[in-house]
Order: sequence, then C-alpha cells, then structure tokens
Amino acid sequence: QMRPVESGGGLVQPGGSLRLSCAASGFELEYYKISWFRQAPGKEREGVSCISTGGGSTHYADSVKGRFSISRDNAKNTVYLQMNSLKPEDTAVYYCAAKTLPDYYCSTIDRSEYDYWGQGTQVTVSS
Repeated sequence: QMRPVESGGGLVQPGGSLRLSCAASGFELEYYKISWFRQAPGKEREGVSCISTGGGSTHYADSVKGRFSISRDNAKNTVYLQMNSLKPEDTAVYYCAAKTLPDYYCSTIDRSEYDYWGQGTQVTVSS
C-alpha cells in the first residue's frame, strides 16, 4: 500500500528547531510532488510547503517563509521539512502528502491535489 510515513515531531521550546521526515512506503518519492500540511486543534488543515517532482520547484506558506525549508533525498526516498525559529503558533499535527501524477511546479498548496496522506506527527512548541 502506498503511504507516506512521517517522523521527527516532538516538544520544542520557542526559537528551537525540528526536522520532520517523510519516508515512502511502497513507492519512490522522487517521482511525486510532495507537500507538508498542518492542522492545529479547531482549525482547518493548511498547506505549509511543497516540493515538486524532481525537486526543482518549492513553495512556502507566508507564515513559515524564511523559517522552514523543504528538501528531498532520493537515495533515502525521503522528503524533509527543516523547521527553525519555531513559534507557539506552529504547534499542530504535521502531515505529509503525495500527488501521484508528476508535477514539476509548486505555486500553491491545495490539499485536493493529493492522493496519499500519512498519519501525521505532532509538533508542540511551548516553554
């Protein structure tokens, strides 16, 4: 079964860093556009960052621009989300999603595009 698997969440103090990983189970991530979403309690799921098929295009939500960085390691079949300067408002469950049709451009992060979703990993930013 094709499913992304997230890891790397945890509790961190404001200003700290975490690196989330999205590993593939049953498919090779390099052929798919991958995005990270997050959902805080009582809020809608929102797109955080996107990396295109091949990795040549990335996109970030305004709320994380300059603090988060998305990358892929095809040899490890993994996509990463490096999160720096974390804020309490970054607290959420973070999900990795894969779009199965090749897509070489990221301009928006629309959840309706994505076919496969992971179970999520909790990120809590608190002192």
